Amino acid sequence: MSTEHLDVLIVGAGLSGIGAAYRLQTELPGRSYAILEARANSGGTWDLFKYPGIRSDSDMFTLGYPFRPWTDAKAIADGDSILRYVRDTARENGIDKKIRYNRKVTAASWSSADSTWTVTVTTDDEDETLTCNFLYLCSGYYSYDGGYTPDFPGRESFAGEVVHPQFWPDELDYSDKKVVVIGSGATAVTLVPTMSRDASHVTMLQRSPTYILALPSSDKVSDTIRAVLPNQLAHSIARWKSVVVNLSFYQLCRRSPARAKRLLNLAISRQLPEEIPLDPHFTPSYDPWDQRLCVVPDGDLFKALRSGKASIETDHIDTFTENGIRLASGREIEADIIVTATGLKMEACGGISIDVDGEPVTLGDHYVYKGMMISDIPNFAMCVGYTNASWTLRADLTSMYVCRLLTEMDKRGYSKCVPHATENMDQRPILDLASGYVMRAVEQFPKQGSKSPWNMRQNYILDRLHSTFGSINDHMTFSKAPARNSNLVPSKS
Repeated sequence: MSTEHLDVLIVGAGLSGIGAAYRLQTELPGRSYAILEARANSGGTWDLFKYPGIRSDSDMFTLGYPFRPWTDAKAIADGDSILRYVRDTARENGIDKKIRYNRKVTAASWSSADSTWTVTVTTDDEDETLTCNFLYLCSGYYSYDGGYTPDFPGRESFAGEVVHPQFWPDELDYSDKKVVVIGSGATAVTLVPTMSRDASHVTMLQRSPTYILALPSSDKVSDTIRAVLPNQLAHSIARWKSVVVNLSFYQLCRRSPARAKRLLNLAISRQLPEEIPLDPHFTPSYDPWDQRLCVVPDGDLFKALRSGKASIETDHIDTFTENGIRLASGREIEADIIVTATGLKMEACGGISIDVDGEPVTLGDHYVYKGMMISDIPNFAMCVGYTNASWTLRADLTSMYVCRLLTEMDKRGYSKCVPHATENMDQRPILDLASGYVMRAVEQFPKQGSKSPWNMRQNYILDRLHSTFGSINDHMTFSKAPARNSNLVPSKS
């Protein structure tokens, strides 16, 4: 049987995949492509998560696309607004017609003889097979099938409801209920103030604290710029302003962590009610940006704490009880609902089984190249965002680099490109954070090295320069096109 063949296959119809499709069809309009989406809807993260208050923790001038201005009033936006923005971008550019839903990629096999990937796709009815010249994964870094939940002692004895934010029940009614949110990350600091508006009380229970920064949900400087300049120009200026400000603060945290700690602690202490001490609830044991810093728009978490509708406990869990949670200190917190905001379950390359010429690929044995390709895997890229800034900043750079690479291959008649790591280097996790969700899955992911192009800079300005003007040929091997397999049918899409 004939097999449909595409020039480029994009996996994932979330924020990254839609952006990748825009770059591909704009810069390489002659290329055939499709987007395979495992779920029934586009939007990725912003369609999956339905918990109360779901929002960005980055400003939309950088989380949004550089080619489509963000025009809403709030710079830190709610999930529904972001989802609408992503889908509108796809619809306005005809990208929505390229998305094939309920198509989960389970395996990808590279053949050097044909210079093609053969991709196995599971659908609701049967498996499909596609081939492509270049495979681009925009499937994120975590499993959509399940979040991380520790094995809490006594969980079965709890008489109330236990909920994970990744699978929020539509019918859950927490009005006038006592709620405990377990966690201290971005999800927890979003849930607590939002749920406290209707719940009788919400307790944020954390094993260890996180650095938290309160920022206005609207950006007055950017609003002024947008009021006097055309949308696209204003968006670009606001984007670069945010890049410079955020990068400067990150550099301060890494170069002078003691000073950054003092600034963060001072800002938090000014917003806390007298009965809640800074230590131990807001004094992490690590330096700023060793783990991701949490943003709370308009200080909503601190407003909830000051109102008395929310409280915070820093302790270890001894056991769940019938009526709530008993802490290691012996105190018991009563609860009708317990929310386990305990993190994501990381998953490399969407859980796809990969082989090259019949040899299975163990991703943990490979290096990431320029933050987007993987050593010794041909014609393959994956989208990985920044840990210290908006995901879209690096995602868009990756897509532009992929287009630049494919253009160069076209000019020279190449069909195959593969990066090679030829020297021993110190290894670090691909996401250079000490967060629990990273450390639990570190062996599943390719490593980053200690020198360019195998390290992942957390610096958009340098990455923008290198991806635009840097060499395409460094540590990369190219080869000419073999004869096309006669069984491959070019896509008409």
